[in-house]
Amino acid sequence: MRDQTPSQLLAGIGHNGGPPLEEDHPDSAPSWRHFCWKKAHAAVWKTPPREIALRRLARAEELGMSYRDYTLAILEGKHL
Repeated sequence: MRDQTPSQLLAGIGHNGGPPLEEDHPDSAPSWRHFCWKKAHAAVWKTPPREIALRRLARAEELGMSYRDYTLAILEGKHL
């Protein structure tokens, strides 16, 4: 097992142990796992069709949230 940083040790139960997605992070080494995580992250956060984005934006404004926070809630499976 590789050495873990304090933030990784605090992640606890439910953390999937994925690699950091930041390019300049000192622990990020080019690997297949890192490539797969970046590709999955990009696929999830790709821009939706215009109608969906506008509907999400309107609903986020109704709830007093940012578009990104509202989208994250949707991706986590929450129904707001």
